[in-house]
Amino acid sequence: MASIICPLDKEYSDIIAALLATPSPQSSQDYYDQLITERRCHGLEIKQSEEHGKAVYASLEFKEGELVFRDQMLVGAQHSSNKVDCLVCSYFFCYIGSIEFQIGRKLYLQSLGLPANTEHDHETSSHSLEEACLVELSDEEDNTPTVNHDSLQSCSSSNMKNNNLVPKEVLEALVNGSLALPHSKQFTLPSVIPCPQGCEEEHYCSKLCAEADWELFHSLLCTGESSRSSRQEALVKFIEHANRTNDIFLLAAKVISFMILRYKKLKSHHQDQKQPTTVNGVDDSRFRLLLEAWKPISMGFKRSRCSFSRKPSLTRSMRHVSFYVYKLAALCLLCAKVNILFISDLVVASPVEDYFIYIDDLPYPDKEEAEKVTQPFLDALGDDYSVCCQGTAFFPIQSCMNHSCYPNAKAFKRDEDRDGEATIIALRPILKGEEITISYIDEDLPYKERQALLADYGFRCRCPKCLEEA
Repeated sequence: MASIICPLDKEYSDIIAALLATPSPQSSQDYYDQLITERRCHGLEIKQSEEHGKAVYASLEFKEGELVFRDQMLVGAQHSSNKVDCLVCSYFFCYIGSIEFQIGRKLYLQSLGLPANTEHDHETSSHSLEEACLVELSDEEDNTPTVNHDSLQSCSSSNMKNNNLVPKEVLEALVNGSLALPHSKQFTLPSVIPCPQGCEEEHYCSKLCAEADWELFHSLLCTGESSRSSRQEALVKFIEHANRTNDIFLLAAKVISFMILRYKKLKSHHQDQKQPTTVNGVDDSRFRLLLEAWKPISMGFKRSRCSFSRKPSLTRSMRHVSFYVYKLAALCLLCAKVNILFISDLVVASPVEDYFIYIDDLPYPDKEEAEKVTQPFLDALGDDYSVCCQGTAFFPIQSCMNHSCYPNAKAFKRDEDRDGEATIIALRPILKGEEITISYIDEDLPYKERQALLADYGFRCRCPKCLEEA
């Protein structure tokens, strides 16, 4: 069967080629010098390496266990399947609501038959998730029964092993805030701020985050009431497809939105009133602005010796949706090809896990008294009580770090790191001028297993450890 060729590929092939071209070494150097200065990443240098392309070097010495740098993501997205487990700010990726809200929301969604940490359709992954918790339960807020701690003791562990048996009124009380768990004030979370345009896709920890996300990404992806009907329908179908196949499309869509909105902002500030010249029929001034808007993404190019082999399903399954969606998905697939090597895991530790650990560490008799209330919920959550926020993100500085099976640094979240930023910690003393490396895989695996895994990244590792074990 002949494959579908997007007309955009043919019509704008020269422009697409220019967008995908590898940035010049000098352009790349200037960009990262400015980025490190703006982010105040003292002690770092990003330089070109003949063998690996970009590389991160230490311009100061770092001690073992010392923070090397924190890297703010350029763009990130929570996995669709993870949205049952936790509700986080869509811009800052910190947990929001309250300990009670997080527990009640998760148990309620699971009671509807939505499994944690598994793929599910868009209809049950975004709109109805929050409608279920923030609309259906709140409809009965005026009639919410009082649930005291003594009444919870009758909900024994044996009766709550299946979370479907957790009384709805208890879950309602947790979500609506009328039931306070013991010692939960030790783990206060920001309030839930909904999308200002009324979509159920995104929630925030503050109005500042909502405004920033709208300006950078969400204004082109919002499915709220203010969206034009045709675009809203197309976006919903696109999100459905992404959740059925590969939610990397959602991250890629945010990248495309970032570029478009950045281009519009640059264009509005562009004061050049000269007669525009054209390149291949395209306004040269506008094309230069487009390249500038794309620059933060194009700089993420990572040298590879392999081709993009694991393509997300797209062409056949997208035939039934509108051409608008197809064009958006085609752009996102293009973006996914570019970004496949530099996207990283987005992980934020769960305050719910910290809460139950805190209860377990209480001295007697405080622990015994608290567990009369908390143990039934812990039993209902089961092993899923500790599931953290999970997603994918592009970190512009971390993406420049090369691999070693004997790394001198690692991505590690400390107790105080409660947002979506990447945190890099020194594993051992790092000397000035030394390259800072991390391991892309489990470096404790046998040599052959490590090399097999690294083949997916397009290279054969020749670090000192591999040379010794070869």
